[in-house]
Parts: sequence; structure tokens; C-alpha cells
Amino acid sequence: MKPSVREVIVVEGRYDKNALAQVVDASIVTTGGFGVFNNDERLDFFRRLASQRGLILLTDSDGAGFVIRNYLKGVLPAEQIKQAYIPDMDGKERRKRRPGKEGKLGVEGMPPEVLLESLRRAGATFFGGNSHPSAAITKAELLEKGLIGPGSVRRRKAFLQKLNLPAHLTSNAMLEAMNLLLTREEWEAIS
Repeated sequence: MKPSVREVIVVEGRYDKNALAQVVDASIVTTGGFGVFNNDERLDFFRRLASQRGLILLTDSDGAGFVIRNYLKGVLPAEQIKQAYIPDMDGKERRKRRPGKEGKLGVEGMPPEVLLESLRRAGATFFGGNSHPSAAITKAELLEKGLIGPGSVRRRKAFLQKLNLPAHLTSNAMLEAMNLLLTREEWEAIS
């Protein structure tokens, strides 16, 4: 059984997210690498997550990872962020033909116990078992409320505006954002 983490974990890319999702039951979002520097909507989303749940930054231990980490440290409130670090380990990820520029393993290449220990050292809030603070909102519920599916564009835009979320979120991104930002009770009250 994977331990559950309260805070939202921020990693660089989807492979990091996949590796971490095999270790912990948590909300994990990606920066999109250096794309985070030019994405104000993403930063606003991170700010909201930080204020509501807290963030744990977990980037690679190479130069690029620290550029992203330091940027986020500068634009997000320090008291709402925890820093998780992976050790410098030489090697290459299985999916790659060659090691990265610095020859270090990233988050995706770390053994599960190393990732878990990194989160523990960062002060992650662990819940017992697989329990979440509240039950997740499902796609079926979005369909039932007319927020996805045929003729849902206007309703979805109005709903996203009500939540102060970007109007161009896909239905999957909207569902992820809602599950990160809303409790079950809040969802039922506004839907």
C-alpha cells in the first residue's frame, strides 16, 4: 500500500510524475520543464495549490533542475513550499540512450525508497493507508452536471471562471485542478 501525501508535489516532467506516482498516492503536477518560465496561468495555478494544500518541490539534481527550483522559490510564497532533494547519482534513465548532459539520474531514475526518503526529509504530511482527505470528483460527475460532453463549452467556461481557473483547460486538466483545489463538500455545494 502506497503512503498518501497531503501536499501537492511539483516535478519537472511527465516521466518524473509517473515514477513518483508508483511510490506515493499524491497529487503530482509538472512544470513542463523550462516552459514554466513563460506560463503565467501555470504559476497562478501553483500559487493557488500552495495556499490551499502546500507544495513540495522535487526537481532533478542537475543544473536545469536547480534553475527551475530556484525560479519557483522566487515566485511562490516560501512558507507554503517544502523542498525535497534527490541525491547526486551517476547513471542514465532506462528510456534514454545516453546519460543526460551532467551524467546524473533524475527523479524518474531514482529507486522508490530514495524518492520516499526525500519526501520524508522534506517534511511531507503522510496520511495512513490509501485514504485521501476527500473522495475524488469523477468524469462521470462532470458529465452529469453538463461540464463535459456535447454542448458543454459555455457551461464549462462559466464554471471555470467561477473557480477562477483558465478558460482553456481541457476536461482532464479541469478535473485534475478541481480534485486539487476542491473538497468533496465544496464540489457538492457549487455544482
